[in-house]
Amino acid sequence: MAKDNNNITKKPKFNAYWIYGLIGVFLLFLIFSNDSDSTDKVSYSKFKELIAYNDVETIKVTTNNTVAEIYLKDGAAEKDVYKGLVNKKSGLFLMGDTADFTIKYLNLENFETYLNTIKEEKGLDFEIESKQQNNTISNFLFSILPFILIIGVWIFIMRRMSGGGAGGGGGQIFNIGKSKAKLFDEKTDIKSSFKDVAGLEGAKEEVQEIVDFLKNPEKYTSLGGKIPKGALLVGPPGTGKTLLAKAVAGEAKVPFFSLSGSDFVEMFVGVGASRVRDLFKQAKEKSPAIIFIDEIDAIGRARGKNNFTGSNDERENTLNQLLTEMDGFGTNTNVIVMGATNRADILDKALMRAGRFDRQIYVDLPDLNERKEIFEVHLKPLKKDENLDTDFLSKQTPGFSGADIANVCNEAALIAARKGKKAVEKQDFLDAVDRIVGGLEKKNKIITPGEKKTVAFHEAGHATVSWLVEHAAPLVKVTIVPRGQSLGAAWYLPEERMLVRTEQMLDEMCATLGGRAAEKVIFNKISTGALSDLEKVTKQARAMVTVYGLNDKIGNLTYYDSSGNDNGFNKPYSEETAKIIDQEISKLIESQYQRAVQILEQNKDKLTTLAELLLEKEVIFKDDLEGVFGARTFVKSDATDDSEE
Repeated sequence: MAKDNNNITKKPKFNAYWIYGLIGVFLLFLIFSNDSDSTDKVSYSKFKELIAYNDVETIKVTTNNTVAEIYLKDGAAEKDVYKGLVNKKSGLFLMGDTADFTIKYLNLENFETYLNTIKEEKGLDFEIESKQQNNTISNFLFSILPFILIIGVWIFIMRRMSGGGAGGGGGQIFNIGKSKAKLFDEKTDIKSSFKDVAGLEGAKEEVQEIVDFLKNPEKYTSLGGKIPKGALLVGPPGTGKTLLAKAVAGEAKVPFFSLSGSDFVEMFVGVGASRVRDLFKQAKEKSPAIIFIDEIDAIGRARGKNNFTGSNDERENTLNQLLTEMDGFGTNTNVIVMGATNRADILDKALMRAGRFDRQIYVDLPDLNERKEIFEVHLKPLKKDENLDTDFLSKQTPGFSGADIANVCNEAALIAARKGKKAVEKQDFLDAVDRIVGGLEKKNKIITPGEKKTVAFHEAGHATVSWLVEHAAPLVKVTIVPRGQSLGAAWYLPEERMLVRTEQMLDEMCATLGGRAAEKVIFNKISTGALSDLEKVTKQARAMVTVYGLNDKIGNLTYYDSSGNDNGFNKPYSEETAKIIDQEISKLIESQYQRAVQILEQNKDKLTTLAELLLEKEVIFKDDLEGVFGARTFVKSDATDDSEE
């Protein structure tokens, strides 16, 4: 039921600055309050001189203090002898009479005896009054001021921890257990829709039904169906999981609570569980609504894993509360939880079961057509060349996520602006891809002629072998201009395939080892420049032997654990099997290395021609390889047909 805000009298918020202002007033009160200690004190000898003028009317001595208050007769304070000495009795706070000046004594009895004696000897007519020193306002304030300061500091710290601003209300003081979720109002904040999400057609079809649930719940509940409790978006980073969740909220036009899994984590015990309860309470009050928890693995990691401390885990308490809240929904609350993670394999099984996250939606890297759509979205704000071909750009970016493509477009615009162009052209996008994949170009890096020649033959070796083997990725260009941490690089355009056969993996390994083989063939020496190549082929060979079951000695076995429970301490095979695995990995790599050497020995003259061309131009393309090698003639891999699927 909507409330009429015009008929509600809003209570004024309590401002923390009120407390700070009161403390300031108390301090001013202390400064300006007229106590006996605030009046001028005279020395004992000066007092003997002044009292002889018979201008003193009253002397007040206190039984629990060592200061006597001196009050002069009317008009006496105007005499020259008292100028610069007598207190002017002016202040912000005048509480009763104020002494004209004071004198400090050591012993009350001796001081009273002295006063009586001098009064009789000189015939003076002042009065002597004795009184008990009362607690003055300043003394009272001095006693409570430390407590006021402690309370003020405590309030300041609590407000900081709760995230409240300086002018926040008093209710913000104890907000540490409140949810940190940001609420996007469906009428003002949420602008995203499925039109803003390019590609991801399969994922959009999945979440479209969630939108339909929220728009027309009666359509399903009337038939006895239950609205799903949650949907989990799973996929690599940058694929658009968060954008897809916001689009769902925009399409459904419902309140959207967005937060990260780490927002539940706090240094205090029980805070995470309290925030979960508060989050679901707010969502129920605004239902139908969507709760989106990004990076849910921060609190949804499987319980009992790697808990070496044996202590109570606050993260587990938060997860338990989340499980309870998701399972405790009524069937008609119209609140759906959406989560996003890159690591679905490490999430707790209780969180993944039906009735909590009923649906798992995999958001994969975009394919060729989806990349084209993503490019069209990010190219709209750019001033681009009219002849720019988005099909070409999508083919040049295999394996790129939506975030990577957005970065390519932005980088291309920056490169064009740096060159003073009026529009972003095709070459700017190619340079942007090179910049992102290979790193910043370093033309001024100092390289000796010998090193440059080695790099040229190394990269020419990659290009030669990849050109002559059938299943290697097609070459795009080769450069010996240093980029990032590499002295040279060869760019390939890998084929987008779902299944990889044995001969394809072997050809790729052979092409990767072509650079090291070229150094051996030409110089009969090898350098450290092939480190990344060796790392790549070693991982590939190990995967063939231990993961994909593509080795005759090991057989149709895999030691891959998809549950994510492999901590690396316990190997799922014996020492004898480990020895066989090492031998087979080494055999695979050495066979492809010798194969690359053989190919380069047979084409040594063309390898030399290509390297010299590379030294001359520094960058060569596919057309240059066709000029050197002519039409492609493939060298078959040594994989047998029995290894094929």
